Amino acid sequence: MMLKTFYTFLIFLLMSFLVLGQPNPEFSKAGFYPLENTGRDIFSFNVAWRFFKGTVKNAETSNFDDSSWQVVNLPNGIEFLPEEASGGVNYQGEIWYRKHFTPDNALKNKKLFLHFEAIMGKSKIYVNGTLLKEHFGGYLPVVVDVSEHLKWGEDNVVSVWADNTNDPSYPPGKDQEVLDFAYFGGIYRDCWLISHNAVYITDPNHEDVVAGGGLFITFDEVSEKKANIHTKLHLRNEASRDFSGKIRYQWFDREGKQVLKSELPIQLQSNTSKSFSDISKFKTPELWSPEHPYLYQLHITIINKRGKVVDGYRKRLGIRRVEFKGKDGFWLNGKPYGKPLIGANRHQDFAVVGNALSNTTHWRDAKKLRDAGLKLIRNAHYPQDPAFMDACDELGLFVIVNTPGWQFWNDDPSFEALVLKDIRNMVRRDRNRPSIWVWEPILNETWYPDSFALNAKNIVEEEAIHGNAYTASDLRAKGSEHYPVQFSHPLNQDDVNPNKTYFTREWGDNVDDWNSHNSSSRVHRSWGEKPMLIQTTHYANPSYAFVSYNSLYQTSLQHMGGALWHAFDHQRGYHPDPFYGGIMDAFRQPKYSYYMFMAQRDSEASDIIAETGPMVYIANEMTPFSDNDVTVLSNCDEVKLTVFEEGKEFLLKKDEDKIGMPSPPFVFKNAYHFMEIKALNRNKKQAEAYIKAEGYINGKLMAVDTVFPALRPEKIVLWLDNEGVDLKADGSDFVTVVAAITDKEGHVKRLNNSIIKFEISGEGALIGEANYRKVSWGTAPILVQSTTKPGDITIKASMFFEGALVPTFGEITIKSIPTEDVLVYDSKELEAKNIRLIHSEVTGTNSANQELENELKKVKKELNDLKLKEIEKQQEEFGEKTKKNNF
Repeated sequence: MMLKTFYTFLIFLLMSFLVLGQPNPEFSKAGFYPLENTGRDIFSFNVAWRFFKGTVKNAETSNFDDSSWQVVNLPNGIEFLPEEASGGVNYQGEIWYRKHFTPDNALKNKKLFLHFEAIMGKSKIYVNGTLLKEHFGGYLPVVVDVSEHLKWGEDNVVSVWADNTNDPSYPPGKDQEVLDFAYFGGIYRDCWLISHNAVYITDPNHEDVVAGGGLFITFDEVSEKKANIHTKLHLRNEASRDFSGKIRYQWFDREGKQVLKSELPIQLQSNTSKSFSDISKFKTPELWSPEHPYLYQLHITIINKRGKVVDGYRKRLGIRRVEFKGKDGFWLNGKPYGKPLIGANRHQDFAVVGNALSNTTHWRDAKKLRDAGLKLIRNAHYPQDPAFMDACDELGLFVIVNTPGWQFWNDDPSFEALVLKDIRNMVRRDRNRPSIWVWEPILNETWYPDSFALNAKNIVEEEAIHGNAYTASDLRAKGSEHYPVQFSHPLNQDDVNPNKTYFTREWGDNVDDWNSHNSSSRVHRSWGEKPMLIQTTHYANPSYAFVSYNSLYQTSLQHMGGALWHAFDHQRGYHPDPFYGGIMDAFRQPKYSYYMFMAQRDSEASDIIAETGPMVYIANEMTPFSDNDVTVLSNCDEVKLTVFEEGKEFLLKKDEDKIGMPSPPFVFKNAYHFMEIKALNRNKKQAEAYIKAEGYINGKLMAVDTVFPALRPEKIVLWLDNEGVDLKADGSDFVTVVAAITDKEGHVKRLNNSIIKFEISGEGALIGEANYRKVSWGTAPILVQSTTKPGDITIKASMFFEGALVPTFGEITIKSIPTEDVLVYDSKELEAKNIRLIHSEVTGTNSANQELENELKKVKKELNDLKLKEIEKQQEEFGEKTKKNNF
């Protein structure tokens, strides 16, 4: 085993503090944060797995020869994907992973668990040839006790078999060819090795105890004056002797000051487990909200009768109370929230890597959405990575947590049993998070039996007590009458129950039909200004009756808001096109609609870890094809537009009396004309050609944006899109680097179809087939992954086709920093092979086989077309209806 020293961790902390104001997100590991000197250690098990794509016999055995297999690091998504990866292009089938390591002797006589955050599909986990766990489902933890199965002083092998092929026996169950998202595959989240003593705090997903296992903490009587804290801690004693001692809880504020301490005496017999409950009173707590996402650090230690700490860890906790009060709407911390909660849905996939995102990438996703002023995320349609949930806790994003499922039900009782098991485990995993808004335990857009709806709700209420058990269901779904929160479109809502509260789970998508999927809301960024402006107007306030940002601000308090479908462009199984309706693309590059959302945030700056305060953005690139009307997106009271240095000035003010969205787009009519740029340029006055927008609040200039027309393409410019978060040298982390074609002054040439060639050196690698990329709307993003060694990484970008007059090359050097994680791997594995994913070799086929294959594809497509008709019908039944109401 290779254990990194504590010295590395100190270097990491020092480097983090040197960069003032730079975010340093912290991520939970197996559901907790490590606490020193407790006897509990956690190691990253992500590095150096042997990988094979396909069926192999005896690959679980210790002596199997895997030397020809490729070496990959986790998270791993089987393959690198094209940017357009919809329509079932991803691999479906069996895969194998094998990890070699020699455990450190310091771990002898310890309890040892492997904690896989997720493995897609069906999976089996073996240790040294022994099957220890079989799991069904791809979105929740797989926890394996390996304590009695390791060999000391020699090589050990953990083997994982997984299969992501279609299987209706477990959720989600639906064939991927008729699914509105993509499963992808692999061990696509982190894997941890946890070590602790024989008396220990249990893992709730491993213990399978109703409303138990691990730590369960709730609050009541929450106000600015006090809060009652209910703690329940589940302990197990696998020692040969009875245990007596105490549980100590210590609460620390942001500054590290202890603000509360309590202790509870305990006794636990040998080879038994038990929960211990306590109630404490917290005076004048800082309350968690999207506007003030205050997190306390709770240190939990188990202390024996001799005063020695035998186990413990940290939790980050926010004190808050949510209530849903029918016609009085949503209440937070004993007060009406008072305004709509506007959010978005999120699928977890990213360009090229599929679902295999690093923790910092999940955090950046949440940060970008919080920058845009969003305050809620719906985890469509499955529990998402713990790192994303950590980010929501920290950044102030409420979350709707979903059961894995979409438009599918299997009448076999075993299927419902697995769905209900998923519900229990998703609640157990996330029940302590302040970001939890409601649980959505029903299966999305699914005609399940009435009894299931009630069973699902009851399970949440069994598992999440003390006011944390609010549930939501689609209004049209069977059994929805049992649920306090109901999903509906305000345009469709005829009969309003005064005892229910309502929310629009998905709004904004505007397809012509559920087969073609042509839509004014689905716009690829490369299509340019006009399509992106149409999408922006559609999401903001279209001229036709449709749920929009504006209409959601015209509802009563009882209708609490809505979640846009969808935050990011994402891949789908049942359609050849990706979903292009995101306000950012699959690389998280913004469209104009992103800035429209940003313009709706409060103009007053705050101290949350996100962009806040006044903003102004010009949605016009000053190209020959740009619209004469100039759209400016701003949350200021008024905007002054100046067109050219000595040109025209325009002024528009908000209509403060208008009911609706906080900041409608400012549209300056007939303000821009390309021929005027031509006249200036011909007279050598290029520097005078620009558009400037100035945002004012109460007469004071608060924000400025200036756009210049891009002239002759001269150079390639690169920048790092990392939200201020450093790349970690853990072999898994990655960042986006963006290359742009610009003129001499650095203005991006949006109308450019160049191909850029990339080279990389130092402690990093390009992910996927990224040696060259075609420019799209002026830019070409690539993904750069770290090695396990911190250091400089240099990326060079040049034109693919060389020539005397082509733009000059660009270069950027970034640094990876030491990881705080202790990495467990056999160093020989990294030396033996390059870390890369294997790609299937293309093999020739004879013409007869090819003809048969084509016929099979044709028949399969015809069958899928029939299945899709049912999907269209179901989406129509659950979707937004056009009514005469005018919003």
